[in-house]
Amino acid sequence: MAAPSRPWPALIALIVGYFMVVLDMTIVAVANPVIMDSLHADVTSLVWATSAYLLTFAALLLPAGRLGDHFGPKRIYLTGLALFTAASLGCGLAPTIGALIAARAVQGVGAALVTPQTMAVITRTFPPERRSAAMSLWGAVAGLANLIGPLLGGLLVDRAGWESIFYVNIPVGLAGLALAVRYVPALPAHTHRFDLTGLVLSSSGMSLLVLGIQEGGSQGWAGWTWWSVAAGLAVLGVFVAHQARTSADPLLPLGIFRDRAFAAAACAVGLAAAAVAAVMVPLYLYLESVRDLAGAKAGLLLAPMALLAIVFVPVIGLFGDRLHPRVAPVTGLALFAVTLAGFALLMTPDSPVGLFLAGAALAGIANACIWPSLAVAATLRLPPEQAGAGAGVYNALRQVGSVLGSAAVGAVVASRMAVHGLPADLAGGTKGGTTVPEALRAAFGSALADSVYLPVALLALGAVVAALIVRAERPAPQARPSSSVAVNP
Repeated sequence: MAAPSRPWPALIALIVGYFMVVLDMTIVAVANPVIMDSLHADVTSLVWATSAYLLTFAALLLPAGRLGDHFGPKRIYLTGLALFTAASLGCGLAPTIGALIAARAVQGVGAALVTPQTMAVITRTFPPERRSAAMSLWGAVAGLANLIGPLLGGLLVDRAGWESIFYVNIPVGLAGLALAVRYVPALPAHTHRFDLTGLVLSSSGMSLLVLGIQEGGSQGWAGWTWWSVAAGLAVLGVFVAHQARTSADPLLPLGIFRDRAFAAAACAVGLAAAAVAAVMVPLYLYLESVRDLAGAKAGLLLAPMALLAIVFVPVIGLFGDRLHPRVAPVTGLALFAVTLAGFALLMTPDSPVGLFLAGAALAGIANACIWPSLAVAATLRLPPEQAGAGAGVYNALRQVGSVLGSAAVGAVVASRMAVHGLPADLAGGTKGGTTVPEALRAAFGSALADSVYLPVALLALGAVVAALIVRAERPAPQARPSSSVAVNP
């Protein structure tokens, strides 16, 4: 089956659902205090409302990518988006925290089914000379959704209650389903033997790893969390060994890592995602607790990060094909690291708030360089039969990076609070939006500023890894004069 002649409408249809599932990774964070009061939940249960989503999302990404190869990406995408939309209704109607946790877990399953299919359809429908522009738009959506989530969440919660952050998914999901049915092509499936053993090993290993990491901080790194991490790593090791011995349609074709561009871009996106997840915790704690800003106002203060990213994505896409594929991501990662280091220096009780606006603008330009360019570098040389597997690996590394960053920064914040002589329950109180006492604000701001150097280090390492990206070999342009020009999103 030939690739569709008009792949852009299909991409726009897919992006509607993709934006929504990525947005739900961060939009709930601002609503947590209100959810805690409304459902009479404790902190541990509240954390699980986020953990359940991240856990099922991360654990099923890899097999979900292969399911798209096996049954066709359109079919799996529609199934996942319908499941996600129905689960969003369940979240909004949840009468107890337990019901919300269960609905969030189902949301994560739907998100895992949706995410790899978007990347796979791009790889299979766009010719190489046009794929850069398509991947630029796709990568930008992922970055923007993460940045916009807290801002949109704050606005919705302030005006319509915490349920609205889930109800808003319903019309968007229904529109996404209608668009996908109309515009997404039914691409042929690669119906080889499905690796059920690999599916069990990968999903269980990822579940144990993410569970241990996610719960480690809140449980004080109790013995069972370390055992969960160790068991997850061991099972994933068995999974990799199993994949190395599986020649007939493995769940994870290890050969894709021989492509240096894919391997470097996939590792770099994991580090970038970890940095974004890690910086959001101390930054919002500082703005809301040290500077006494409401959630919506804190989100507006960082809004230039999302707005400038939107403006500069097409600019980066315009010049991206003319540069070496490592230039944009290395520049973006380095600029983002410098910007966050500047934020750390500003995290005092009386620093000029306007400087955060300027820093957020620079961070937006940096993000416009990072997400689209890494997606392009990772997928430009993937063959169609590995599109789903490659998309699953890329997104799994990004998702696990987010979980690792979120868990790690929690431990770092707790450690720095102890160094600055702050009570251990101070951070817990700030989750409910409580202002830190005047006498402790300077010390608390310093502890939060210290923790920002973790994402700075992750971004610096990401820049080093991204520097290993090599130029992809592209096929010769077709006879048509216009075919060699990348289309701008």
